[in-house]
Amino acid sequence: MNKDKSSSTRDQILHMLKVKGSLTVGDMAEELGITEMAVRRHLNTLERDNLVQTRLVRQAMGRPTNVYSLSEAADNIFPKNYHDLSLELLQDIQELQGPQMVEVLFNRRMQRFEESYAGSVSANPSFDDKMKRLAQLQNEKGYMVQIEKDEKTGKYFFVESNCPISTVAKEYNYACSCEKALFQKVLDAEVEQDSCMATGAENCVYVIQEKKSNQIEQPE
Repeated sequence: MNKDKSSSTRDQILHMLKVKGSLTVGDMAEELGITEMAVRRHLNTLERDNLVQTRLVRQAMGRPTNVYSLSEAADNIFPKNYHDLSLELLQDIQELQGPQMVEVLFNRRMQRFEESYAGSVSANPSFDDKMKRLAQLQNEKGYMVQIEKDEKTGKYFFVESNCPISTVAKEYNYACSCEKALFQKVLDAEVEQDSCMATGAENCVYVIQEKKSNQIEQPE
């Protein structure tokens, strides 16, 4: 019960700082109707979590005072509407310039990814390591990748449990086809998409196999 109340008070402090900007402990205590000591206790927790920051402000009279404000990281806890904005912009581009222009935009996005990924992936000595590096890069972008390998066939199952651009991907299949093309290019491998979250599947699953021409033959 007390934990819920504490969380609620911290949420109120964050909301207050978002709406009113920088505030002193006294300002917040007065607004919340609690003691300054209680406010400081909550602020200590928020500072520990890197959600608020403080600076010392000198006054015309009296001692300098600490003023609190939201940190840059705190901005992420408030509602965002990036997906809808992206979708609306793509729909406007399609209406004004045609669907081919949307495809061009997705291809340019894929090219940027390819330029960013290619050297990092190809630098690895084995195909196993290339797959692991690609998974790391995708995980940094929020795709929650797991890799499974069929030792008999040599096929890898590249499983993505999250799609950070799912709202856009459901509307524009270009996103998925570009991701498949990206994997083909940076791995120089054969890639097939087995399932896709944009079409209702639980995961995006790519079946990936090293090209036979790239495999090193083992001496007899």
